[in-house]
Amino acid sequence: MALPVELRRMRREDLPRVMEIERECFPKPWSESAYLTEISNRSAYYVVAVADYQIVGYAGMWIIMDEAHVTTLAVARTHRRLRIAEQLLVNLLDEAIRRGARRATLEVRQSNEAAQSLYRKFGFTPVALRKGYYTDNRENAIVMWVDDMNSLEFQASYRAIKQRLAAELYREAVEELA
Repeated sequence: MALPVELRRMRREDLPRVMEIERECFPKPWSESAYLTEISNRSAYYVVAVADYQIVGYAGMWIIMDEAHVTTLAVARTHRRLRIAEQLLVNLLDEAIRRGARRATLEVRQSNEAAQSLYRKFGFTPVALRKGYYTDNRENAIVMWVDDMNSLEFQASYRAIKQRLAAELYREAVEELA
């Protein structure tokens, strides 16, 4: 099942709800001031996912030269397994490609198998382990990369993922209207 969401740039007035989701999803949440800094940073791109007039997820990245670095991606517990994280990740990758990024990277908790699976689906591969990376419990982070988003292989796979997702979102929207 998928839930079509509206994706738009994160704004200052979104931060109270973003912070609720942040605290729900992460043991050591970012501060509201960190998000204020991020949404005013020209090298950063942060979006929210809105369903039924409520923010249900968000994601962000930095784009530095030809590299996109996914900094965060979170979906409210009540809205998980509805393909919202996929929609957010597509939005980030589309923007990264639009801005000329060739590579993408991120860190993910070693225990977060659901997130790793999502990232692998989009062509990210594990390339390194950062021992003790997370300060709340010293958990390791897996560094994952897409080395060349311009490659024909990545482009074909990415296009197929986007088409399948769009078709599923369309079906869900039509069924909801019926």
